[in-house]
Amino acid sequence: MKPVIFLNSHPIQYFAPLYQHISANTDIDLEVVYCSDESLKGKMDKGFGTNVQWDIPLMDGYKSVFIKNRSFKPSIHSGFFGLFNPGIISYLRKKPKSILVIHGWAYATHIMAIIAGKLTGHTVCIRAETPQNQELLKNKYITFLKHLYLRFIFMFADKFLYVGKQNKLFYKALGKKETNLVFTPYSVDNKRFRSIFEETLKNVAREKLNLPAATNIILYSGKYITKKNPLDILKAFSLMDNENATLVMVGDGELRPQMETFITGHRLNDKVVLTGFINQSLIPLYYRAADVFVMCSGLGETWGLSVNEAMNFGLPVIVSDTCGSSYDLVKNEVNGRVFETGNIEQLQKAMEDFVSKPDADRVTISQNSLAIIDQYSYVQIAEGLRNI
Repeated sequence: MKPVIFLNSHPIQYFAPLYQHISANTDIDLEVVYCSDESLKGKMDKGFGTNVQWDIPLMDGYKSVFIKNRSFKPSIHSGFFGLFNPGIISYLRKKPKSILVIHGWAYATHIMAIIAGKLTGHTVCIRAETPQNQELLKNKYITFLKHLYLRFIFMFADKFLYVGKQNKLFYKALGKKETNLVFTPYSVDNKRFRSIFEETLKNVAREKLNLPAATNIILYSGKYITKKNPLDILKAFSLMDNENATLVMVGDGELRPQMETFITGHRLNDKVVLTGFINQSLIPLYYRAADVFVMCSGLGETWGLSVNEAMNFGLPVIVSDTCGSSYDLVKNEVNGRVFETGNIEQLQKAMEDFVSKPDADRVTISQNSLAIIDQYSYVQIAEGLRNI
């Protein structure tokens, strides 16, 4: 097959293990092009509200190159012109004909790469995560104009790599045929998470994290920001019979003061743990310590990779119906439940139901979660690339 080039805005903790897997476990000739290195420098993360420098290797185990960002305001947080890398044109012109995978269309460099890739004879593939169900919730006039623009840009692409069911529907709504669509599921490093699940006992994980041993732990993992709806899970938890339940909220962010006020006002200080920012190497222990995982996000949560992570630990997953992953990863009463976004009573009921499951049911749910997430792995992504 042709060589494969991935174009990314910056090194990303979820993507680096994919590139390492492809380079180590397949014969695919892979190179990753980056437009910025700011994620390597430990800068302020606006969502977490703290300096973040990931503690897993982002650059090891695969070929990569950085192209100079010549933006007048260079940053991945500076909007469309925050990444302006005209060097991508000469890079693509010099490269042998390859499969060029471009992650999204958010920056000027993405558009340059899509057009230049097509004109220089590469097989241009667009991979993004936009779910159709969320497009239907947005302003119709703005969405109409956006889709006109995308229809033009998509004329320069050969294939569209969809990450899940709603993402596939998005491409189809813009006129893309089945023959132009390739399944490359949104995935995490299943192998790493699964090994920790298999090698670490739940009570050992709880002891290391100083979490109570004899309780049912409900886990939230994400930034404390509006689109994640962290107050929804607090409200639902406050309505539960939570005598034998603890809510652990892994993350940090701008809503923390409101969350702390709610916790104190509802006398939940002994029942809720706000961890603050937790880095990648330690997060698996929280999944291993948990009994149930909840994601209650709203508009803007295009997928929710924390659901993938939780399922690698055999957890039941309770996910809001806005999240893109809820249409792929959650089978009601099989490995979890989908609830109506913002419906506190539904969320409360789901949490109560899964916390009270007998041991035999928990074993079955765990097996179901593991079986489903096995179909959303780096193996399927590599297979998708081979089918282009």
